[in-house]
Amino acid sequence: MKNLDDAILRLISEREITDQSVLQELLEAGGHEPSQSTLSRRLKKLNVQKVNGRYQRVEAPVARVPERPRVSIIEAPPNMLVLKTAPGYAQIFALALDREQELPGLAGTVAGDDTIFVAVRDPSLLREVRAAVERLTTQGP
Repeated sequence: MKNLDDAILRLISEREITDQSVLQELLEAGGHEPSQSTLSRRLKKLNVQKVNGRYQRVEAPVARVPERPRVSIIEAPPNMLVLKTAPGYAQIFALALDREQELPGLAGTVAGDDTIFVAVRDPSLLREVRAAVERLTTQGP
């Protein structure tokens, strides 16, 4: 396949190829005999697309990892924490907290769009649960 890929890239850089069937004929004339489906798969793998009416190699889009949203924690004594995060993230954070085995003092969570209420069973565990929540929100679930 390497030779076929090299031939494809050479042909599209040397000529203005506007039709896949023309490219296939040129490849066959050069000793390569890819089927139409094979040629389509190779073009996709090589990031070759039709741009302005001709086949060209385009840069593959770079996948960007989204940044973890910041979470602020507010104590609401005697036994509540309020977490504020970016819109749309509260429910996933709350679910992760509810499933976390390292939070024995956690009674449960209630999540909206950007706010989570965390209930702590025993007020004396409030700071311990807060520390665990801080670890989890900086490390991730």
